[in-house]
Amino acid sequence: MSVEAKQAKQLVIDEIKERIEGAVSVVVVDYIGLTVEEADELRAQLRAENVGFTVYKNSLIKRAIAGTPYEALGEGDTLKGSTALAFCTEDATASARIIAKAMEKYKKMAFKGGIVEGTVYGKDEIIEFSKIPSREVLIARFMGSIQSPLTKLALTLKAIAEKEEA
Repeated sequence: MSVEAKQAKQLVIDEIKERIEGAVSVVVVDYIGLTVEEADELRAQLRAENVGFTVYKNSLIKRAIAGTPYEALGEGDTLKGSTALAFCTEDATASARIIAKAMEKYKKMAFKGGIVEGTVYGKDEIIEFSKIPSREVLIARFMGSIQSPLTKLALTLKAIAEKEEA
Protein backbone atom coordinates (compact mmCIF):
# COMPACT_ATOMS: atom_id res chain seq x y z
CA MET A 1 0.00 0.00 0.00
CA SER A 2 1.32 3.40 -0.92
CA VAL A 3 2.20 6.08 1.59
CA GLU A 4 -0.56 8.30 0.20
CA ALA A 5 -3.17 5.58 0.71
CA LYS A 6 -2.03 5.03 4.30
CA GLN A 7 -2.19 8.76 4.97
CA ALA A 8 -5.69 8.96 3.47
CA LYS A 9 -6.88 6.10 5.67
CA GLN A 10 -5.30 7.71 8.73
CA LEU A 11 -7.18 10.94 7.98
CA VAL A 12 -10.47 9.02 7.90
CA ILE A 13 -9.61 7.20 11.14
CA ASP A 14 -8.81 10.53 12.81
CA GLU A 15 -12.08 11.99 11.49
CA ILE A 16 -14.08 9.08 12.95
CA LYS A 17 -12.33 9.43 16.34
CA GLU A 18 -12.96 13.16 16.41
CA ARG A 19 -16.62 12.81 15.46
CA ILE A 20 -17.24 10.07 18.05
CA GLU A 21 -15.54 12.04 20.82
CA GLY A 22 -17.51 15.19 19.94
CA ALA A 23 -20.90 13.48 19.79
CA VAL A 24 -23.44 12.91 22.56
CA SER A 25 -24.69 9.91 20.58
CA VAL A 26 -23.53 7.75 17.71
CA VAL A 27 -25.98 5.31 16.16
CA VAL A 28 -24.66 2.44 14.04
CA VAL A 29 -27.03 1.46 11.24
CA ASP A 30 -27.19 -1.19 8.55
CA TYR A 31 -28.34 0.98 5.65
CA ILE A 32 -28.61 -1.74 3.00
CA GLY A 33 -31.49 -1.40 0.57
CA LEU A 34 -31.83 2.38 0.67
CA THR A 35 -32.12 4.04 -2.70
CA VAL A 36 -30.18 7.22 -3.39
CA GLU A 37 -33.39 9.28 -3.08
CA GLU A 38 -34.30 7.66 0.25
CA ALA A 39 -30.76 8.20 1.58
CA ASP A 40 -30.87 11.85 0.51
CA GLU A 41 -34.24 12.34 2.20
CA LEU A 42 -32.95 10.67 5.39
CA ARG A 43 -29.81 12.81 5.38
CA ALA A 44 -31.93 15.96 5.00
CA GLN A 45 -34.10 14.96 7.97
CA LEU A 46 -31.02 14.20 10.05
CA ARG A 47 -29.29 17.43 9.00
CA ALA A 48 -32.35 19.42 10.14
CA GLU A 49 -31.67 18.05 13.65
CA ASN A 50 -27.88 18.63 13.42
CA VAL A 51 -27.13 14.94 12.94
CA GLY A 52 -24.39 13.81 10.57
CA PHE A 53 -24.85 10.54 8.66
CA THR A 54 -21.81 8.97 7.02
CA VAL A 55 -20.89 5.57 5.61
CA TYR A 56 -17.48 4.28 6.72
CA LYS A 57 -15.56 1.06 6.18
CA ASN A 58 -15.89 -1.23 9.18
CA SER A 59 -12.13 -1.77 9.34
CA LEU A 60 -11.55 1.99 9.67
CA ILE A 61 -14.20 2.30 12.39
CA LYS A 62 -12.55 -0.56 14.30
CA ARG A 63 -9.18 1.15 14.05
CA ALA A 64 -10.68 4.44 15.23
CA ILE A 65 -12.24 2.91 18.35
CA ALA A 66 -9.34 0.59 19.20
CA GLY A 67 -7.97 1.42 22.63
CA THR A 68 -10.84 3.80 23.47
CA PRO A 69 -13.78 3.38 25.86
CA TYR A 70 -15.88 2.65 22.75
CA GLU A 71 -13.93 -0.44 21.71
CA ALA A 72 -16.86 -2.67 22.76
CA LEU A 73 -18.77 -1.26 19.79
CA GLY A 74 -16.61 -3.43 17.53
CA GLU A 75 -17.58 -6.66 19.27
CA GLY A 76 -20.17 -9.02 17.86
CA ASP A 77 -21.92 -8.21 14.58
CA THR A 78 -22.17 -4.45 15.08
CA LEU A 79 -19.42 -3.65 12.59
CA LYS A 80 -20.16 -6.30 9.99
CA GLY A 81 -21.89 -5.73 6.66
CA SER A 82 -22.92 -2.29 5.44
CA THR A 83 -22.42 0.31 8.16
CA ALA A 84 -23.36 3.95 8.48
CA LEU A 85 -22.83 6.13 11.54
CA ALA A 86 -25.21 8.88 12.66
CA PHE A 87 -23.44 11.44 14.87
CA CYS A 88 -25.45 13.82 17.04
CA THR A 89 -23.88 16.62 19.08
CA GLU A 90 -27.03 18.04 20.71
CA ASP A 91 -30.02 15.75 21.36
CA ALA A 92 -28.85 12.27 22.37
CA THR A 93 -32.00 10.60 21.03
CA ALA A 94 -32.47 12.57 17.79
CA SER A 95 -30.52 10.29 15.48
CA ALA A 96 -32.14 7.09 16.77
CA ARG A 97 -35.61 8.67 16.67
CA ILE A 98 -35.28 9.96 13.09
CA ILE A 99 -33.75 6.73 11.80
CA ALA A 100 -36.49 4.68 13.49
CA LYS A 101 -39.12 6.73 11.63
CA ALA A 102 -37.23 6.18 8.37
CA MET A 103 -37.14 2.43 9.06
CA GLU A 104 -40.91 2.40 9.45
CA LYS A 105 -41.37 4.41 6.27
CA TYR A 106 -38.94 2.55 4.01
CA LYS A 107 -39.14 -0.89 5.65
CA LYS A 108 -35.36 -1.01 5.27
CA MET A 109 -32.30 -0.50 7.46
CA ALA A 110 -31.66 -1.85 10.95
CA PHE A 111 -30.05 -0.62 14.13
CA LYS A 112 -26.81 -2.37 15.00
CA GLY A 113 -25.84 -0.56 18.20
CA GLY A 114 -24.43 2.75 19.29
CA ILE A 115 -22.95 5.05 21.86
CA VAL A 116 -25.07 7.37 24.00
CA GLU A 117 -23.34 9.83 26.31
CA GLY A 118 -20.16 7.75 26.45
CA THR A 119 -21.74 4.33 26.99
CA VAL A 120 -21.83 1.60 24.34
CA TYR A 121 -25.26 0.02 23.79
CA GLY A 122 -26.58 -2.85 21.69
CA LYS A 123 -29.31 -2.62 19.10
CA ASP A 124 -32.13 -3.34 21.58
CA GLU A 125 -31.14 -0.41 23.79
CA ILE A 126 -30.83 1.89 20.76
CA ILE A 127 -34.36 0.88 19.75
CA GLU A 128 -35.52 1.95 23.21
CA PHE A 129 -33.67 5.28 22.88
CA SER A 130 -35.48 5.84 19.58
CA LYS A 131 -38.79 5.85 21.47
CA ILE A 132 -37.79 8.74 23.75
CA PRO A 133 -39.26 12.06 22.62
CA SER A 134 -37.10 15.09 21.95
CA ARG A 135 -35.89 17.25 24.83
CA GLU A 136 -38.34 20.01 23.88
CA VAL A 137 -41.28 17.60 23.96
CA LEU A 138 -40.21 16.23 27.33
CA ILE A 139 -39.90 19.74 28.77
CA ALA A 140 -43.32 20.70 27.39
CA ARG A 141 -44.88 17.58 28.93
CA PHE A 142 -43.21 18.30 32.26
CA MET A 143 -44.36 21.91 32.26
CA GLY A 144 -47.87 20.79 31.36
CA SER A 145 -47.93 18.32 34.24
CA ILE A 146 -46.86 21.09 36.64
CA GLN A 147 -49.18 23.71 35.19
CA SER A 148 -52.36 21.61 35.31
CA PRO A 149 -52.53 21.13 39.11
CA LEU A 150 -51.53 24.76 39.70
CA THR A 151 -54.31 25.96 37.41
CA LYS A 152 -56.83 23.79 39.27
CA LEU A 153 -55.59 25.14 42.61
CA ALA A 154 -55.86 28.73 41.41
CA LEU A 155 -59.41 28.17 40.13
CA THR A 156 -60.42 26.50 43.40
CA LEU A 157 -58.99 29.34 45.49
CA LYS A 158 -60.71 31.90 43.27
CA ALA A 159 -64.04 30.06 43.67
CA ILE A 160 -63.62 30.00 47.46
CA ALA A 161 -62.78 33.70 47.53
CA GLU A 162 -65.80 34.57 45.37
CA LYS A 163 -68.08 32.43 47.57
CA GLU A 164 -66.90 34.18 50.75
CA GLU A 165 -67.43 37.61 49.14
CA ALA A 166 -71.00 36.75 48.27
